[in-house]
Amino acid sequence: MNWLVGIAEFLVNEILAVPAYLIGIITAVGLVALRKSAGQVIGGALKATLGFLLVSAGATLVVASLDPLGVMIQGAAGTQGVVPTNEAIVGIAQDEYGAQVAWLMILGFAVSLLLARFTPLHYVFLTGHHTLFMATLLTIVLATAGLDTPVVILLGGFLLGVVMVSLPALSQPWTKRITGDDSIAIGHFGTVGYIASGITGRLVGGSKSRSTEDLKLPETLRFLRDSMVATALSMVLMYLVVSLIYLNRAGQETAFAAFADDTGAGAAVDVGNYLMKGVTEGLSFGVAVAVILFGVRTILGELVPAFQGIAERVVPGAVPALDAPIVFPYAQNAVLIGFVSSFVGGLLGLAVLSVWLGPAFGWVLVLPGLVPHFFTGGAAGVYGNATGGRRGAIAGGFVNGLLITFLPALLVRVLGAFGSENTTFGDADFGWYGILLGNAAKLGTVWGTVSMLMIGIILLALAILVQRRLVDTDWDPSPGRPLPAGVGGGSTADAGTVTGRSYPKIPPPAGAPPPPPRPVAAAEDTRSNR
Repeated sequence: MNWLVGIAEFLVNEILAVPAYLIGIITAVGLVALRKSAGQVIGGALKATLGFLLVSAGATLVVASLDPLGVMIQGAAGTQGVVPTNEAIVGIAQDEYGAQVAWLMILGFAVSLLLARFTPLHYVFLTGHHTLFMATLLTIVLATAGLDTPVVILLGGFLLGVVMVSLPALSQPWTKRITGDDSIAIGHFGTVGYIASGITGRLVGGSKSRSTEDLKLPETLRFLRDSMVATALSMVLMYLVVSLIYLNRAGQETAFAAFADDTGAGAAVDVGNYLMKGVTEGLSFGVAVAVILFGVRTILGELVPAFQGIAERVVPGAVPALDAPIVFPYAQNAVLIGFVSSFVGGLLGLAVLSVWLGPAFGWVLVLPGLVPHFFTGGAAGVYGNATGGRRGAIAGGFVNGLLITFLPALLVRVLGAFGSENTTFGDADFGWYGILLGNAAKLGTVWGTVSMLMIGIILLALAILVQRRLVDTDWDPSPGRPLPAGVGGGSTADAGTVTGRSYPKIPPPAGAPPPPPRPVAAAEDTRSNR
């Protein structure tokens, strides 16, 4: 019987406990369930496995590129500085919690499908990478609290499933203001920022402020849509600014040693070399995040189709909750305005942390990164524009920038050892959800578990209330304001004022392929019914 024990130990320790292999197996099972061919099953499983290995490789590069920056920030400001990058912190956590994250993610998706099937919240969260990010956050918070692995997986799976169906429902009144119907929902864990932007837009803009789509913005800024370019540029700028401040405060000898390894090798030799090392590290960070993103996309390119197919069978007529860029075509100018406003809010928040909250209360410095501010700030701009026009887009993006600066600064306090990794989760929902659960976990195993269950139940009940009282009754978060006239440019005045709950047809975005011709029979039926 020893050989049976040996086989079991091998399967558990060498395969099921290795997240790359586990995800590959789960992908294979999902593809088999969808009746894919043997070649598709093998190829999909291998791609998912390779994707996880890419995530691990990217995480190693991220850590190496962030270490010198962390040294310089601590020396220049006397406090810890972090760069909120979801991919980076997830990659770092895989080494210790990879298997738990994988099981928690699968259970959370199953719970979300059950909730979507048997509650009024018929939302299927299809933004797979954010599901992975939230699963990682929950695993870190619960494991850091000292909970056993089975409890981490079961409790975390429930909490993940709840947040996957609840947040799309909470934001749906504002999402409908953008899209005009219930065909899609937002499935991105920056939801609190989008709701705050929509509320702020109504307060500052209301029905008087004109739409951002009446503006013409320079095409030269659109290169920032490339996440690798945006990441590398933001990190190069941060490295240069921090390097100069650190050089001025610490002196050349100390500053040059920031790039040295444990043996003292690799230190800068002069000022020019010192600055260019910072540029190189900033570019390396962009490469590292690109590697992690490619790894995540490789994994999810196989997982999401399988999950989506299963979801269609389990929850007929479900509303797909999709990534933040799904709203970008509805107000492209608002995307750039929201991004710039969010980044300004991040800079102001950094100043507050540096001058007041850091020295007085020990809060870490949160450096504004272009990527989280572009995607969440851009979406916040669209939500703000939908309820308050130009002023709403500016103010809404600014509020989002403050949220994704202060919330990560508090979140690092409940992440245990991961709070000192010079990076953390960046989007708003990771912040408030992690802070609530992390502080509840400090109450102890029993009361902490009960408190976290109550947080999940309250969130689910609130979402059901919003769905029934606001979404199902077509509540308008900005009454009196014309609804968006279409995708991209164009004034709402061009399409006329829209009243009631009728909506203009949304044209396809520029460059989209033409739709297939309508069937002749369907066209004749339409004409005969007129």
